[in-house]
Amino acid sequence: MTALTRHPDAAAPSRIRFAVTTSDPGSSARTGRLETPHGPVETPAFMPVGTQATVKGVLPDQLAATGSRMILANTFHLALRPGEEVVARAGGLHRFMGWDGPILTDSGGFQVFSLAARNKVSDSGVVFRSHLDGSLLELTPERATAIQEALGADVAMCFDHCPALPASKETVADAVRRTIAWASRCKDAHRRPDQSLFGIVQGGSHADLRAECAEALIAMDFEGYAVGGVSVGEGRDEVRRALEVTTHLLPADRPRYLMGVGRPQDILTAVATGIDMFDCVMPTRNGRNATCFSEAGPVKLRNASHRNDLRPIEEGCDCLACRRFSRCYLRHLFIAGEMLGPILATLHNLRYLQRLMARIRQAILEGRFVQLQAELLEASGP
Repeated sequence: MTALTRHPDAAAPSRIRFAVTTSDPGSSARTGRLETPHGPVETPAFMPVGTQATVKGVLPDQLAATGSRMILANTFHLALRPGEEVVARAGGLHRFMGWDGPILTDSGGFQVFSLAARNKVSDSGVVFRSHLDGSLLELTPERATAIQEALGADVAMCFDHCPALPASKETVADAVRRTIAWASRCKDAHRRPDQSLFGIVQGGSHADLRAECAEALIAMDFEGYAVGGVSVGEGRDEVRRALEVTTHLLPADRPRYLMGVGRPQDILTAVATGIDMFDCVMPTRNGRNATCFSEAGPVKLRNASHRNDLRPIEEGCDCLACRRFSRCYLRHLFIAGEMLGPILATLHNLRYLQRLMARIRQAILEGRFVQLQAELLEASGP
């Protein structure tokens, strides 16, 4: 684990550059290098989620020590609080939150799904009723793009229509039509020369709709492409089908990003199809709720079985929690309601995923990703 290195803006490249460095002979898995204005990212990569300009309970230096290089923040939530103009006056999102590495901002499209009861969707955009004070916030493709430019993220996402699943094909087709139209408007509105814009492919598990959306977005020539509309109520088989019909359609020379997926088994499946980037709240949310990742499956720290357990969360893990503390101590922290428990469990989960990503990259480099995938899936169970 190494400390994060500063990359002065004066020496930074304009926008991102991406190159595939190795391809696995037994699958579509690949390694790559993503050059950003705030430093390089080796892929496949996992991005911790810092929705409101913070990864909950974790200092920037601690986050870097987990091996995290790129993080995600959220356009919708930061526009509501503190407001993008506050962040811009503070010198941009990197300086505002004290994070020197690359940042990607979600456009707010996921909130079209997650806050469906509080919004109204039209071809123009989405009007939200704030969950904070009831005020109205209108997000259009142009407004979402302007907010992200003010925040100053290295990568901005197009505003898309993310429908809840399961849904009728007609509903999904309408979301695809709107996503394509909104992507074009985002492309036209985007002006910031040091920020890259990614398109988001929608279409549920319908191969024809995924292909239609991908084809339209590729014609717009975005600097990266995301597979959206997963982890929104569908089963894992549907997620796998969405990947199988989408990933191979995306340009091989651009980064491919699977949004909202962080379960280790699902990451392995997605990497095998050629996905390069991931994000998810799972490691931090699970950590706050006393559930930790391990190669043998989840460790639930509140369980009475850990009351006298002197073992670390996982043998061989080099995170702070495993190096210094026992399961029985961590259980005590959660039972006593001490904030250190969620912090340590979160640090473990983040480090676990970054160790996993490093193992995946090494296995691809050595041409044995399929073997690693089989070993890890067998060890962790379904």
